[in-house]
Order: sequence, then structure tokens, then C-alpha cells
Amino acid sequence: MVSRRIVLGTAVGAATIASLPLFAAENPASGPIARYDIKAGTVSGTAAMGTGSMIGMMLGGRTGNNVQHELLLRLGSSQVATKGEPRAEHFMPAAARLGKSVLLSTPRVEREEGDQLPQKPKGRLLLFWGCGTNVPKGQPVVIDFARAAAGQAPAGIWTTTIPRDRGPSLQNSRTFGHWPYDDGKSAKPDSSLIGAHRIASNYAPEIGFTATRDFMQPLQVTNRQQAGGATMLSWNSIADATGYLAFVTGGKMGPNSEMGDMVIWTSSATRQFGGGLSDWLSPVQVAGLVKDRTILPPAATSCVVPAEVRQAMPDFSSGTLTAFGPEEDFSYPPRPASAAAAWRLEWTARIRHRSVTSWVEAQGRSMGATGLPGGQAREKQEPQKRCKPKGLGGMLGGIVRGGGGC
Repeated sequence: MVSRRIVLGTAVGAATIASLPLFAAENPASGPIARYDIKAGTVSGTAAMGTGSMIGMMLGGRTGNNVQHELLLRLGSSQVATKGEPRAEHFMPAAARLGKSVLLSTPRVEREEGDQLPQKPKGRLLLFWGCGTNVPKGQPVVIDFARAAAGQAPAGIWTTTIPRDRGPSLQNSRTFGHWPYDDGKSAKPDSSLIGAHRIASNYAPEIGFTATRDFMQPLQVTNRQQAGGATMLSWNSIADATGYLAFVTGGKMGPNSEMGDMVIWTSSATRQFGGGLSDWLSPVQVAGLVKDRTILPPAATSCVVPAEVRQAMPDFSSGTLTAFGPEEDFSYPPRPASAAAAWRLEWTARIRHRSVTSWVEAQGRSMGATGLPGGQAREKQEPQKRCKPKGLGGMLGGIVRGGGGC
């Protein structure tokens, strides 16, 4: 039977939940004892492909419209397990197509990734930003990896104005559980979140709510080179998107197939790389970032990548476009009618949405979400050299969500 502690609809605003103390032990008058975090993503393009499809695409084959759903669950509590080892189970609507439930695993160690340079880097990193036919004065910012490794990296490489918010974790919880793990289950392209959800565990109050928003629509991007060398990115509008952010990464190989220049461009009008931009941003955060032009507004459907960016990455490139989406928030018990009354929260829960697509450029053709060329091949295109995934992927993994590799 579903617990009586079910909150229908949005019980408390995202800004209010974000301001609440983490655990009841810190402020017994407010809580919450437990926090539950759901990240629901739609993934299309190369990020949704299997290895076989990726190889086929690189060889010029068609791959069809690749769309997947991703679902990430995290439960943090200030309590310890009452009996035996920690155990938590999420009972989902049948339309989720994940069976009766999924079990959350409690890890002994959870790796926290940060923005850092390779241990023994070579070459340079070139940073570009902003939409436009050509880059303005002051770009690119050039970082020499050898100097950076010696402690001479310029200040402010990664943004500090957008704080990270990964939600519950092993580090900020007395007991923690997450999914997926090695149980063979994952969200499917036709999975749906709409309906009643219940989370039962032996280390947190029972959590129950009804989700009314489903996975976002998939993004599709076309990538067309302009006469002057700039590249026009165009995409379909998504009704519930709160803003868009694009990254293009690539490079130029050095002698003996070693890494030469790594290049990163972002659609942000301000120099913003890494930091919280790699997280799942809330609508409140996105609204502020749209205002200061870090993120493109929800009405945007195109952005021009400057010609200098293309010129700086002749050997390989890939791109990622993110549509940030809505959020649903729940809590128990409901807020008291009287502002003077203590609000002793037992739990809060949130569902954040986003849609991400990615593409690679192979032999002069942009291969996007549909797996079809998004632009014309450049004339007299030199054969592309294959990059080493450890070089680019290791560098860019913490900068561009879902990115890495070439």
C-alpha cells in the first residue's frame, strides 16, 4: 500500500528547498531527515549510440534517430540503517518499464570528479566563447599545459560563479544509496515517469509523490559551415526548455600523432567553463544565467560558431547541446498554515530534467542526432587523423557533460 505520506503536485518551491538545512541534526526545527534526488534525461545523437553504431557512423553509414532515456537516483539520510545493511527500494509506475522496483546500492567509496588537467600534459588549451561569425579581441585564452602542470596556470580557468549541486552523496549523508548500479537495469527509450512513486528504506522515512512531468523531447542539431568559415548550429525548439548551452571541443594533432592543441568553445557570452555548468541546473539557476547571457534563452534555436574556432581544430571535433528543463519538488509534511509554526520536514524530493544531444565531425561531415550529414563536406578535405581518447577525453570529461573522446 502506498504510504499516506504522499504529496500530490509541487509541495514546496525549488528555491525554498535549496535553502533548507541539509539534515535534522543541524536544525531539528526544520529538517529534512532525508533528501531524494532524481535526474531524468533524454539523450540523443552520438551519446545515445552503441559502439557498433558509432563505428558505422564514423565510416559514413546511417544510424537512424538514436534516442535514449537516462535516470539517476540518489538518496541521502541523516539516519543509519535500523536492521542489517542499508537497503532502499524505489517502486515506480508500470510505465517506467523497470519492473516492480529498483534497488539503490550503498557504496563504500564514491568518486568525486573535479576540473583538472592531465598529470603529464603536452601542448596547449585554447578557450573560445560566444556566438558570432568571428571572435572578438582577447580570444582565445591560451593555456600551456606544461606551465600549468608546473603551477603556472592562470587564475579563473574554471568558473566559480556557478556552484556545483550534485544533491545527496556519500560525503554529505550519514547513509547514502544510489542507482543505477550493476543490476542490469536502465531506463528505456519508451520509459515514462508519470505516476505514483514510493521509496522505502531502512534508513530514511518512507517517501511518496506523484510525478506529473515526463522525460523531455529529444534535441536534433544541424551543423552547417558558412561561406566565411563560421558554422551555424540550428536545433529544434523544446517547449519546456528553460535555456540552452552548446560546447564544441576538438583539436590539432602534433608531431608523431601526439596531442598538440586542445580547443574548447562554448555558446556562453561570458567566459564560463566547468564548475556547475556540468551539473543539472535548476530553473531558478538557469533563469539567472540566461539573464547574464551565460546560457542561451529558451526561445533560441541557433548559434554561430566563430570561424576561428573551426580553424583551430582542423583534425577532429565534437559538440554537445544541452536543453535545461523543468523541476518538480515534493516534501512531507506540508508547510504549516501559520508562518510562526515550526516546519519539521521529514523528507524532500526533487526531479530535474534535461535533454542532451551530441555529434562528431568525421571526414568533413557533421553527424548529429539523426546520424545524417548536417552540412556539406569541405572541399579538399585532408584525411582526418584519429585522436587518442585518453588525451581529449581525459581533459574534457569534467568540462563538457557527457563529453570526452573524439
